[in-house]
Amino acid sequence: MGEASDDIKLTPGSVIEISRLKGHVLQTKVKDEVVSKVESELLCRAYIYMYLGEDPFDKEAKDKFGMEELLINLFEACNNRSSLTQLHCLIHKSGYILDSFFASKLNNFYAKYESLQTARKLFDETPHRTLYTWNSILRCYIRNKHYGETISLFSKLLSTEKPDHITIPIALRACAGLRALKFGKVIHGFVKKNDKINSDMFVGSALIELYSKCGLMGDALGVFKEYSQPDVVLWTTVVTGYEQNVDPGAALAFFARMMMTGHVTPDPITLVSVVSACTQLLNLKAGSSVHGVLIRRGFVSGLSLVNALLNLYAKTGSVNAAANLFRTMEEKDVISWASMISSYAHNGAADEALNLFNEMINESFEPNSVTIISALQACEATCNLEDGKKIHEFAAQKGLELDILVSTALIDMYMHCSSPIEAVELFERMPKKDTVSWSALLCGCVQNGMAYKSMGVFCNMLSSEIQPDGVAMVKILTACSELGVLQQALCLHSYVVRGGFTNNTFVGASLVESYSKCGSLDNAIKVFEEINDRDVVMWSSMITGYGIHGQGREALELFDQMVKNSAVRPNNVTFLSVLSACSHAGLIKEGIEIFNTMVCEYHLIPDSNHCGIMVDLLGRTGELDKAIGIINQMPMPVGPHVWGALLGACKIHQDTEMGEFAAENLFKLESSHAGYYILLSNIYAVEGKWENVAKIRTLVKQKRLKRTFGQSEVEVRSEVHSFRAGDRFHPESDQIYGLLRKLEVKMKEEGYVPDVGILLDDAEEYKDMGGKSIFNEDIKGPPYNGKSRRRYIYIYIYVLVENMEERECWQPLIT
Repeated sequence: MGEASDDIKLTPGSVIEISRLKGHVLQTKVKDEVVSKVESELLCRAYIYMYLGEDPFDKEAKDKFGMEELLINLFEACNNRSSLTQLHCLIHKSGYILDSFFASKLNNFYAKYESLQTARKLFDETPHRTLYTWNSILRCYIRNKHYGETISLFSKLLSTEKPDHITIPIALRACAGLRALKFGKVIHGFVKKNDKINSDMFVGSALIELYSKCGLMGDALGVFKEYSQPDVVLWTTVVTGYEQNVDPGAALAFFARMMMTGHVTPDPITLVSVVSACTQLLNLKAGSSVHGVLIRRGFVSGLSLVNALLNLYAKTGSVNAAANLFRTMEEKDVISWASMISSYAHNGAADEALNLFNEMINESFEPNSVTIISALQACEATCNLEDGKKIHEFAAQKGLELDILVSTALIDMYMHCSSPIEAVELFERMPKKDTVSWSALLCGCVQNGMAYKSMGVFCNMLSSEIQPDGVAMVKILTACSELGVLQQALCLHSYVVRGGFTNNTFVGASLVESYSKCGSLDNAIKVFEEINDRDVVMWSSMITGYGIHGQGREALELFDQMVKNSAVRPNNVTFLSVLSACSHAGLIKEGIEIFNTMVCEYHLIPDSNHCGIMVDLLGRTGELDKAIGIINQMPMPVGPHVWGALLGACKIHQDTEMGEFAAENLFKLESSHAGYYILLSNIYAVEGKWENVAKIRTLVKQKRLKRTFGQSEVEVRSEVHSFRAGDRFHPESDQIYGLLRKLEVKMKEEGYVPDVGILLDDAEEYKDMGGKSIFNEDIKGPPYNGKSRRRYIYIYIYVLVENMEERECWQPLIT
């Protein structure tokens, strides 16, 4: 190549000819116009210069053909590491490496296409550094958010150069990024001594940003007031500061003040902050007004601004508005898709969310972790395990499976889809776990009825030195409630105190519930009385505690105290707690009065749970017509438990016709519950309709339904004993059943006769399902409404412990 340059006279024409002869017809992009090197005189010269390795131009030729213009054009064409290396070589050989402009350009391009370390090395090797060169390398560091290195480099600059209006904003942004207020104030002091820098609005904007990010909006506003005619950048920085400091009202007020000046026009950056403030306030009306401003000013094509609007509509539940905006967007990025998918997922349109996720993939957009999480939340909302597994597989292919946020969302999805095994397996493979991921596993175990497992998870969480948050404490207390282990409740109470959760009302309410369900009402009352700032959740939990222990009068008194002596207004949950307490204690009249108070005085709309308790209360008094009237008045369809309560009332009062009506509606909603069929069978049996009894028995067998038998638990010396009806697996079962027989004899001697029971026909079915009747003899029940006696069998469950005398250590649990 070198010899060729000696044989050829390098005129512009011969340069082009050499390029053609060598067949180097390479394409490059300069100022968005694709041109051929053989058709571009300047680029051809650069090409020959690099490949021949010699300078074909003298100084006069360089000036004539514009070497500096050539290098600038080549910088514009440079878009990868390889071309940058060649360009660096060209600049070095041409002697322009000592030019601060081109040296700074190389710094920027190395930071962009190779690494910041390479750019810094080039900077350190630059012999004559100017302020322009310093500012260039500082920009590289601040652009990559290396705030500490930026401040360190700025400090070195001060020993050789005097910073200008470009240097100062860079240093201030680094201080803002680190929240280095003290050093930022030192720079502010320097600014105040230099009138030229002090009057620069970009410097003022950087100062406002510093104080805003340090939470000092008063100081930020003080800087703003120093400028008599602030520009849009200063106004925008203050608006953004208020928005980022979670003061959206002040942000909108300052924006309104800006608009009233009349001489400042908001730009897209201003409007992004304004829309974000509307989103924080969930103010759809204000956000829609801003949308109108965007349309009038022609800003609707700005992607960041449209994405902010999309987020506003999503967060305010305006799914249709979000969808219309999304479909009209000319340009979309992954944030646009993620916002729309999230909008669908969080507003009850899970199917649309999943369809849009699939559409995004089909259009070759690469989903990020946020998009995948939103899609998983859609699967979670609809218990769509099949699509959830497909998204899991997709996340694994993209290397996002073990991203801590994605993994946590997957755990939530599997737990909500009743697949705890997959959730646990994924959790164990996670390389890093935080409080949220531990809480997700803990909550999922509680949700899936794995109370014992959740206790183990909680212990492992503490062993891993992960501190639980309030949500985790509520869930572990819920698990403790389900287990009914008083000793565990006491231990958790101790941790609540040590962990500083005593002021968390949700944790306090859960603790009250836990003590109540573990049989220690006294401890529940103590916790309740120790909390001064009681909200409606706390009051409702204590009322529920009294109800669980059958102390309906005390529950009513506490409710009366809440209404008269506190500012707390009862809600639907409170009234449900009171009604439940009345139901447990058999306070029928009082329960009906409470229901009327709820509807007439507080104008609350009862739901299916309130309706179920009222049907139970009215059913006990025999007012079945009023019970069915409440069902008919409900604004929404009632659940199966309501019809079940009515069916139970029909059995008590032997109303076969209404019982059949209740059963008809009940079986439409819940056709797999054996207990409901047995209730109807018992109604028919009392009436002597044995053909109907036989039909129901046959239907139960055809459906292969099994009764859910009662389960009792008792805690003895910190050990929980669990029993089911007909249980023969306990090591002391022979002694237990022996005691049961003695109790039965004793009860007979005292004249006890059961008024409810299970027909022997059903007892035989119970045997068929693996159980065993305790008593062999037939037991004669009392006459029922003057009818002949029916044969009943009753089964008692009693727990025999190793030391029968130590009954004071027994702790009854919820069954």
